[in-house]
Amino acid sequence: MANDSVEQRMARLSIRETDLEESFARSSGPGGQNVNKVATAVTLRHCPTGISVTVQDSRSQAVNRKLARERILDAIESAREECRMAEIAKREKERRRKSPRPGALKRKILESKRKRGELKKRRAKVKLD
Repeated sequence: MANDSVEQRMARLSIRETDLEESFARSSGPGGQNVNKVATAVTLRHCPTGISVTVQDSRSQAVNRKLARERILDAIESAREECRMAEIAKREKERRRKSPRPGALKRKILESKRKRGELKKRRAKVKLD
């Protein structure tokens, strides 16, 4: 059932198995002689995006492969979500930039400019004789 969900997520994200590059290495940490002798650490790389994850949580290579697939799908989903949110923010910023100022704010700005201009006009002119 859990394996089906990984396959379903891969299909939903349109990620093919051929897009994934898998490599194995000896793990480190707890696990005793098994992790020292068997290549249980799994590094999974998604070639189109360049996203890479390394998993060495378990003593079993099969479990690490499954975990690596789940984690790379999480990473790809979050990267796509960040990209989508950045695009939305960009569109919203452009919309705010192009929208006209409210009338009251425009009047307030013009009044401030008028007052500033009058103040500058009243300044004494220095004559050099």
